[in-house]
Amino acid sequence: MAYFVTGATGFIGRHLVQELLDHRDGEVFVLVREGSRRRLDALVRSWGVPGRVTPVTGDLGSPGLGVDPAWVEEHRGSVEHFFHLAALYDMTAPDDLNEQLNVGGTRAALGLAADLDAGVFHHVSSVAASGDYPGVYDESMFDVGQGLPSSYHRTKFESERIVREESEVPWRVYRPAVVVGHSETGAMDKVDGPYYFFPLFKRMRDSLPQWLPLLGVDLGDTNVVPVDYVAKAMDHIAHEPGLDGQAFHLVNPDPQPTVEVVNTFAAAAQAPRFAVPFDRRVTGILPRGVLPRALRPSGLVSNALRLAPVQLALRETIGRLGVPPQVLEHVSFPTQYASRRTERALRGSGISCPDLDSYALTLWNYWEDHLDRTTAQDDHLREALAGRTVVITGASSGIGRSTALKVAQAGGVPVLVARGKDKLEDTQAAIEAAGGIAYVYPCDLSDLTAIDALCEQLCAEHETIDFVVNNAGRSIRRSLALSHDRFHDFERTMQLNYFGAVRLVMGVMEKMRAQGFGHIVNVSSIGVQTNPPRFSAYVASKAALDAWSNVVSSEVVGDGVSFTTVHMPLVKTPMIAPTKIYDRFPTITPAQAADLVLRALADRPHEINTALGSLGAVAHTVAPKTTFRILHLAYQVFPDSAAARGEDAGDAPTSEQMFLARLLKGVHW
Repeated sequence: MAYFVTGATGFIGRHLVQELLDHRDGEVFVLVREGSRRRLDALVRSWGVPGRVTPVTGDLGSPGLGVDPAWVEEHRGSVEHFFHLAALYDMTAPDDLNEQLNVGGTRAALGLAADLDAGVFHHVSSVAASGDYPGVYDESMFDVGQGLPSSYHRTKFESERIVREESEVPWRVYRPAVVVGHSETGAMDKVDGPYYFFPLFKRMRDSLPQWLPLLGVDLGDTNVVPVDYVAKAMDHIAHEPGLDGQAFHLVNPDPQPTVEVVNTFAAAAQAPRFAVPFDRRVTGILPRGVLPRALRPSGLVSNALRLAPVQLALRETIGRLGVPPQVLEHVSFPTQYASRRTERALRGSGISCPDLDSYALTLWNYWEDHLDRTTAQDDHLREALAGRTVVITGASSGIGRSTALKVAQAGGVPVLVARGKDKLEDTQAAIEAAGGIAYVYPCDLSDLTAIDALCEQLCAEHETIDFVVNNAGRSIRRSLALSHDRFHDFERTMQLNYFGAVRLVMGVMEKMRAQGFGHIVNVSSIGVQTNPPRFSAYVASKAALDAWSNVVSSEVVGDGVSFTTVHMPLVKTPMIAPTKIYDRFPTITPAQAADLVLRALADRPHEINTALGSLGAVAHTVAPKTTFRILHLAYQVFPDSAAARGEDAGDAPTSEQMFLARLLKGVHW
């Protein structure tokens, strides 16, 4: 059995090919333009079985997809499944381009499938083919007199019509809803759909308190599905017998109110959420069908958006945040999509569409690390970091990885240091895929001899060492009462957090002094300022590094070398994962933490503190006895974790714990 796939380098296509390679036998032929061979080569390596993927040169805009007739003759009758995914998905694209690629490309693909005598033609359409149909639209429906409000809607409808009426081989049609990133990794290839609004959520998070309710309006329903569900469902349905000549809705079977989707992403971003005082129970008293199309909510929005003053206002407001005004016309659907046929086909497969709540944070984190262009557009950061070598420890995950990605966005050259080579290479690959440069140096930073060898190698292989970010660290949350037979906790924590960081700085210090410039950023902790109970080993190690850096700063400032200490609040990283109550605590994301590190690199202040951390330091100075009594209360409210007690059971936070955690957000309790 062999497969032919168009659009294999596209978002859905690359995941479908991975499914075919993972779960099916046979060769996979992928159509590729001559100019996209390098991109395909990188994908082939990532798919993991290069011997089963064969590129076929062609072009979506040519008859028969521009495939060499000799190749067609050689492979006629050998392709069992022909998947056509190549298309243009861009609400802002001109009509002629949509026509050429979506309609013309489908007709050319059908011609090639017929010439190959393919077994089944699998056409990836879209729920956009339903246009503005009001009400429930099931998988047996196609042309029901719906309006087609944009060239994208029209060309998706027309492409599906061509497949239904002109295909010379058996066919199956798949209509995905709004496709977002991978539910497990968050991977997404571009800003699209709901992602257009992510910069707005970020702006709201950074400028407004999370508890502040914002006024929203009920915009109806939308439908969001992760790409891995779409790819898995297509692969399974394609291989089920007896389903030719049918369409399948790859959608979330439960309607998703648009405002709930918005609030789910806002919650993931830690931004304020929208309250809707008047929902469709008030605004939707009349059935949609009795209203003229222009007076239905979607029609009112579309008509308003076509007014010149409205267009100008949108361009000068949300347009400046990267949201095209055209996108607002399609934030919700007038249609509800029934998917009983798809559900029957998937029954027993274990494949189902996950709830957005379960993976929204994963999508948000991926966007912050990979698709948020704020850092790349910051002239101050680019001026400070462009071409500069930045050594980052703990760069394989969490704060270190996010910092490396942002440094590369700003034009810097991250030097990635951590114990695990594979994860470092994953970070390097992500940077290089975005056009940056990064270097990998595996090193156990608790081994002082290994650090010496690392410093020698770094100084020899890099013309300058401009910045060092001491981010790698070990955290221990355990009371003194449980530590009497665990003195090694103190030794190990000090070895990595203090001795390792000092040894690294000393190893590159002479090079920095010789070049007349160098800056070291120490990722410390808010705990140094607030002294929370159960963190004696961790806070002591960070405090030691703070004190060492303060003393050394006065010795080397004349040589152009300086230090910044970032007293970091609680961050959602693998380091805090063993303490299960933190799963529910308010934290900042690794990307937010990385923004603080980049501020330290660009502005080079002596310290970066949070307001709460500074308040804690003042409280310890002004009223130490009262402060310690408050901390003792917290010691009683927050017991040792199951992990610290050597137990497997998880910890469910109490209402008192959640109150204190929200009141004193960012403190390590």
